[in-house]
Amino acid sequence: MTAIGSTSSTTPTSTTGTQASGNPKATLGKDDFLKLFVAQMQHQDPMSPMDNNAMVQQMSAISSVEQLTNLSSSNAKMASQLAQSGALGLIGRTVTWTDADGTQTGTVEKVTVTDGTPSLTVDGTPGVDPSTITQVA
Repeated sequence: MTAIGSTSSTTPTSTTGTQASGNPKATLGKDDFLKLFVAQMQHQDPMSPMDNNAMVQQMSAISSVEQLTNLSSSNAKMASQLAQSGALGLIGRTVTWTDADGTQTGTVEKVTVTDGTPSLTVDGTPGVDPSTITQVA
């Protein structure tokens, strides 16, 4: 995980599994919020501690970020499983798809899943993207 304020030429991946796009300073994960909260608690003035309402609001924000991160991860998994299921349902079916060579038609022979993304083999042509299918017979 890239520290806040540091620069990096690669795309950082936080411990939550989500990636920041572009500027590493632009995205904070749930771990970052928790670290900031703990640092704030450690460095507060003992003679004038943080207001209880402010502390509860920050804890609530941390919980919300965690739940949104978990929801996003679950949605991504579900979308991947739906794409795979839809592609498997095309085996043996005649499909029409569009690629760089124009419109093609053929029978789906097999489905290959790589990194959660399905691709079809249609009449010996591997690597047909299911999203390019325009018709199923």
